[in-house]
Amino acid sequence: MTFTAFAIALAVSNPVADSAVEQSEASAQRTELSSEALARGESESAILKLEKQVEESPNDPALLINLGIAYAQSGDDAKARLMFKAAMSSSEEFDLETADGSEMDSRRLARKAMSMLDRGEFRQPSSRMVMAE
Repeated sequence: MTFTAFAIALAVSNPVADSAVEQSEASAQRTELSSEALARGESESAILKLEKQVEESPNDPALLINLGIAYAQSGDDAKARLMFKAAMSSSEEFDLETADGSEMDSRRLARKAMSMLDRGEFRQPSSRMVMAE
């Protein structure tokens, strides 16, 4: 298993979201997190999309984590660190489904992403990525 597969979150699930409407909203959110662009290493494209979304939803940990990953992929570790810290301290908290199918609390995933940043695992071309969707 690569770190990319481990960390890219594919779905946001709200532990109390039982209605079809809430599940539909979570599905819509999945498509807006630029995880495919991040998986392909298209960090600049992801940054442009995610920055706009973070302006609209500044406490969304999935957006913050993915923006942090995009910054890390582009070599801006300082901005990446700020995004991961923001996700860890966000007033919102979600269970995120990762690309490998596992679920992880958004704060835990943000801590994992921070550790990966500290180890240089986002660097390209041999980068190993963590992405939340």
